[in-house]
Amino acid sequence: MQFDYDNRDHGGRIDQAIATYGGDRSAWIDLSTGINPVPYPPPRMEPHSFTALPDSSATKAIIQAARRFWAVPRDAAILPVPGASIAIAQIPFLTAAGSVRLRTPSYNEHAAAFTAAGWSITDTDAAKARVLVHPNNPDGHWYTAHQAESPMTVIDESFCDVDPERSLMDCATRPGVLILKSFGKFWGLAGLRLGFVIGDPDLVRKLALRLGPWAVSGPALAVGTAALNDPDWAIRTRAYLDADVTRLDRAVLAKGGNYAGGTSLFRLYEHPRAKDLHEHLASRHIWTRTFPWSASAIRFGLPAPAQWDRLSAALGDFA
Repeated sequence: MQFDYDNRDHGGRIDQAIATYGGDRSAWIDLSTGINPVPYPPPRMEPHSFTALPDSSATKAIIQAARRFWAVPRDAAILPVPGASIAIAQIPFLTAAGSVRLRTPSYNEHAAAFTAAGWSITDTDAAKARVLVHPNNPDGHWYTAHQAESPMTVIDESFCDVDPERSLMDCATRPGVLILKSFGKFWGLAGLRLGFVIGDPDLVRKLALRLGPWAVSGPALAVGTAALNDPDWAIRTRAYLDADVTRLDRAVLAKGGNYAGGTSLFRLYEHPRAKDLHEHLASRHIWTRTFPWSASAIRFGLPAPAQWDRLSAALGDFA
């Protein structure tokens, strides 16, 4: 399996959309990423969050908040990281390379990272490692705890906070298990670059050594601690996302789409004219996501509250 490391398939890339369809960034609605369009409001921060190196008390505070929020077992280690993607790139180097089992299609940075570290990709159970994107991106598939039984299992829960009851956090005490959490999706703070690795203390320690000291910025620690200590915001957000994704389903299905999976942060649809629909919306500066592996799949994230009228009008014009 070969990867183009400069042009991998991802959402976002509004600059490329602008180059093709015009407009400036402020005019575009980006529905390609699955990021919550109503982000957690960052709290007021002390100046030292920006001017001083992060101290151990700030790291301890966010770890304690993370342990409470996600009900992390006591025997599992927690490491804040500068975005889940950094952890994804480093995890394959924590043990000698072998074969890794990956579902396809899925979030492709896992395959790229393992390949870069000399691993081979397989679809058999006899693999040395396994990656479970839980729920899977882009189809929303959920796994079960018995599927986390490889010698090393990476459980990517970047989108799992929409439905925390389905988390596989109880697996975090198993040897070889690492669970990833992201602040870029549910909290809508992708630019903050904050994530967590939770699980096997030996592997977490190795990862911490690879990342070095002060890996996470002071502002990210401050915002993350406040958010994790605000469970009421999370409860309200889940209700809002459920309502809005139901509204999105009605709008897209009315234009010939069929539900094909997803979560309350993104929906995957099958549409006989997916490429035409994507280009129609792009011409109106609304960016969705299509895929190189399917001519009929199209993925939508949620618009912000003030963007619904534009999306509804653009969908209404599609014929």
